[in-house]
Amino acid sequence: MAKTPEGKVKDAVKDILKKHGAYYTMPVASGYGNVGVPDILACYRGRFIAIECKAGRGKPTALQLSNLNSIALAGGVALIINETNLVALADAITGINKEIG
Repeated sequence: MAKTPEGKVKDAVKDILKKHGAYYTMPVASGYGNVGVPDILACYRGRFIAIECKAGRGKPTALQLSNLNSIALAGGVALIINETNLVALADAITGINKEIG
């Protein structure tokens, strides 16, 4: 089965996380979970990273933005990644490496 454009973004994000040895999981959206949780939750060198993946002109919903904002306010790294800004994830990892040393 062919990947959706968003699926390709998710694969690229997972590749970056794997390359750096980060732990990640992709919460399953269901009627029993929290709605609006980011697509990928990761931990890298003790830092929490939440990633909402979009493709093309896709925009996060208000609920997704609210969750990302709450994560950022709690001290986590909250990112919206699409095929044009994958470097933002690499930059966040570089920033964590510089912060930790």
